[in-house]
Amino acid sequence: MNSHKFVFLRRCLFLLPIFLYNVLCVAQSANLASKGICAHRGANKTHPENTVAAFNEAIRLGAHMIEFDVQLTKDNKLVIMHDETVDRTTNGSGRVSELTFEEIRKLDAGSWKSDFFAGEKVPTLQEVLNIMPDSIWLNIHLKGTQKVGIETAKLIVAENRLNQTVIACEKESAKGVKKVDPSLKICNMNRLNSRQAYIEETIKEGYPFLQIKSSRDDDQMLSDIKRLKDSSVMINYFHSEKVTELYTLFEAGVDFVLTDNLEEMILAFSKLELQQY
Repeated sequence: MNSHKFVFLRRCLFLLPIFLYNVLCVAQSANLASKGICAHRGANKTHPENTVAAFNEAIRLGAHMIEFDVQLTKDNKLVIMHDETVDRTTNGSGRVSELTFEEIRKLDAGSWKSDFFAGEKVPTLQEVLNIMPDSIWLNIHLKGTQKVGIETAKLIVAENRLNQTVIACEKESAKGVKKVDPSLKICNMNRLNSRQAYIEETIKEGYPFLQIKSSRDDDQMLSDIKRLKDSSVMINYFHSEKVTELYTLFEAGVDFVLTDNLEEMILAFSKLELQQY
């Protein structure tokens, strides 16, 4: 074999794993919706938020994206909880960061919603990943500093969930995510004094996702969305509970609408899909 053929063969062998990885990513991307309805903390209208029960119901209903919140316990376990304390959504009290996983695991995270969910536990991130199909976007909202970013990113990489994961976080936890794998998709949650400044930072820093808040809607929103789409930024919209708003939001360029009114919004979106999307 001459030297040129040897060099060519060696390059092919070197590039083969990269090629196969890209093929895998494309195949996985084909399973993911390009637009749709995001279950805010799972199917929280009917089920206790941020629990396995709520996530299973969101999956059953056909959510295109599921949003949930991740924090670290005192002993550095990744658990699913929105508030800084466990007071509102469990029968316990105290800050998540000051409680051990064992202490949190003993709590009832379902009875506050209804007696039917008595005994529901605060899940770990690992347990949530275990039930998630690869056809649903995972919108993981981090609560904390670099440490939670690092630990979450490590688990996402280990579980081969990069393709379907969007990590919503502020600058400090984003640093931790990027230390582990800069290719992880981040939704910029570093909100500034104005939406204009927020958008400018998102575009400048190269974030692939941004979350627009309905509370900041104004006459400028449509042009802001166009600016983001022109810069290839995907848009999560928080939030809408009205089916009558969906056509306007998706027509404007929003990619995913976060909602608590999950079943009704999914049904309305499916009708829109038949018409256009």
